[in-house]
Amino acid sequence: MEMKTAVAALSALAHQGRLSAFRMLVQAGREGIPAGEIARHLDVPANTLSANLNILANAGLIENRREGRSIIYTARYGDMAELLEYLMQDCCGGSPEICASLAEVVLRSHCDVTGTA
Repeated sequence: MEMKTAVAALSALAHQGRLSAFRMLVQAGREGIPAGEIARHLDVPANTLSANLNILANAGLIENRREGRSIIYTARYGDMAELLEYLMQDCCGGSPEICASLAEVVLRSHCDVTGTA
């Protein structure tokens, strides 16, 4: 991952509404969530949610698909993993105990590589 890509992703996540929507999509798994359900759950107007989802999509963190009249949003788990890997690249400076707690967090997430719990 390039630094420019990482900065775009982190910038997109640096907003309470976008971070909440992204976390919701990560938790939803590969099924994703319809836009209307996201708006209701987060209690945000449709136009605000649409703008936030566009920013996340442009940063490569989410994608969408149409199912009938609904637009279903899903997290892009591969890109999320690349961002996390970029952030932890060369972590610890040769002292693995520094990052041991981060490894424990990953193990506790109960998420496999396909993005399902």
